[in-house]
Amino acid sequence: RPYGSRMKLASWNINSLRARLDHVTGWLHANRPDLLALQETKVADEEFPARELENAGYNPLYSGQKGYNGVAILSKRQARGDIVTTLPGIDTPQRRVLAANFGKLRLINVYVPNGGSVGSEDYDYKLQWLRYLTDYLSAQLAKFPLLAVVGDLNIAPEERDVHEPLLWENRVLFSEPERAAFGALLETGLVDAFRLFDQKPKTFSWWDYRFGAFGRNYGLRIDHILLSRQLAERCRRCYVDAEPRGWERPSDHAPVVAEFPWRGGYNRRVPPRDSKRR
Repeated sequence: RPYGSRMKLASWNINSLRARLDHVTGWLHANRPDLLALQETKVADEEFPARELENAGYNPLYSGQKGYNGVAILSKRQARGDIVTTLPGIDTPQRRVLAANFGKLRLINVYVPNGGSVGSEDYDYKLQWLRYLTDYLSAQLAKFPLLAVVGDLNIAPEERDVHEPLLWENRVLFSEPERAAFGALLETGLVDAFRLFDQKPKTFSWWDYRFGAFGRNYGLRIDHILLSRQLAERCRRCYVDAEPRGWERPSDHAPVVAEFPWRGGYNRRVPPRDSKRR
């Protein structure tokens, strides 16, 4: 195909990039996404494996911290300005947001706090964090017509996104306040790309390491690709690639992917060069 005739955008909570670098490079080689957003990289910027990812054909942009959190964007084309690494209004050293422009496309990669348990301080912080995120995305939508928000949002928005809704009722990841916060994100004008298409029932993106959850498909769909309406109109496919969850020593999450027939608005290809540290 002519380069640029379609765009493939993916998001994956890798749960330690250094521990699963071979998973990432292997998946990149097999799937060739134009953009891959990673969460929970768990690596400080000075130790980020930039060279290995550049050798795989990608420009790495990253914002990390040792042992916790961390986000990155791997792109075939370099980011072009307006790079953001913190959520406005939240004063924290936690690395949970990374936003950049790729031509006319604005990509925002987020790793929403887990929340711990319902009613805890961590849970209240999660809801506060989501309120600031909603305000930020509302402003971004007014500025960028072609906007994609991707990442581990740590919320299963509907009963069909949970293997056993009654078991998860009023628990973190599926509580009513969290689901309402997800709804508030959509009310800004964003669209859940996964729900634009008919999907196989019980399609999830996360499975606990315990209880044989993956083999029994006891999972939740908590990893999302949200699109501005203009971008959603261009989306032709969105799916979860569960295969990597079955690999040896996998992340507990699987990649979620959206595909677009792209015509313009995406930078010409630039070979990887010195990595960006923010």
